[in-house]
Amino acid sequence: MFNNRHRVSTAGEMSGNGFISSLRRFMNAEEPPTSRSSNLFDPLRQQMDDILGNGGILKEVVQPGEGPPVPRDASVLIHYSGFLEYSDRPFETTANLKYPRMMKLGRGQRPPFKALILCKLCPTGLKIIVHTDLTLLGLELGLLTMKKGEFSRFLFQPQYAYGEMGCPPLIPAAAVILYEVQILDFFNSGQVDDFVSLSPVEQSTAPLSSLLEVVNTLRSFGNCCFNQNHYDDAKDRYKQAIRLLVSRESQNGMEKEKIKTALLPLYLNLSLTELRLDSPHKALKYGNKALEIDSANTKALFRCGQAYLELHEYESAQGCLITAQAKRPFDSDINNLLRKVTISYKDSLDKQKDLYSKMFRDWRGPVK
Repeated sequence: MFNNRHRVSTAGEMSGNGFISSLRRFMNAEEPPTSRSSNLFDPLRQQMDDILGNGGILKEVVQPGEGPPVPRDASVLIHYSGFLEYSDRPFETTANLKYPRMMKLGRGQRPPFKALILCKLCPTGLKIIVHTDLTLLGLELGLLTMKKGEFSRFLFQPQYAYGEMGCPPLIPAAAVILYEVQILDFFNSGQVDDFVSLSPVEQSTAPLSSLLEVVNTLRSFGNCCFNQNHYDDAKDRYKQAIRLLVSRESQNGMEKEKIKTALLPLYLNLSLTELRLDSPHKALKYGNKALEIDSANTKALFRCGQAYLELHEYESAQGCLITAQAKRPFDSDINNLLRKVTISYKDSLDKQKDLYSKMFRDWRGPVK
């Protein structure tokens, strides 16, 4: 019997792994010519679990994940490929994208047809989408059974995929669809949505632990956007988390300290993000806010040094970096940046000296 349970696929393998070809060769080799099935997915069904109990969604776990399953309304970072029954190549895949796709759950009830057509026919359809609504009900229900790091295969009956009409010309009528899915990470954005929908009074009176969970989710989401070079999206997440924290009406000193602790990495991340967005003034602003919380923080001093360098304020840059170097003398990033600032400062002084010398010569006039 065909068994592929222990094979672990990567995202790159999803789009051209020859899985359908292997399945077809297996069927041709194992079944007598007079009894060969016309349904290529039948061997898969025999080793899959029926997750709904009605045969509509079948699942095979190829590589188990860890931790809790994906919560409802989460945002999921995934790689996936979708296959038709007799095609070796996927009709859609993230394998060719530079980054995995982030998808928002909780919106899979609506018809998927228009979204798929746009994905395949518009000129920009294969470019990375930072955050898109999930369109297949079956895929959403399948993702809710998965854990972080898990790689699984799903078979979707038409009612959980593209319906009896299909999606011509890509998806034929009443098509059964195979999806290979790998979850890289997920964020409980549903919890964030619920918290943000509260009134300011309700937010301030909610348990601090709930606020900190929401802030941590936003920061992780921002980090994900930053790592994919989507700096504007990262900035929005960091600033949203900061707004929630600073609007909190703290009642005691311990709570205020916890809020400051949560604010510090957000200001540091936001400072770096503004540097990547070529906004050194804003980067300096958030770096100084981080120093207001922790005046000895070497990351904050380093960020301010970077911002001052971009602003050509070399003395201020040197001051920040020398302070940081005193605390971490063997940090290569600090030492390299300090060396760069020193060279730039010297070049700037030399240029000023040449300029003043020329101006003085012009003022004195030609020598007779």
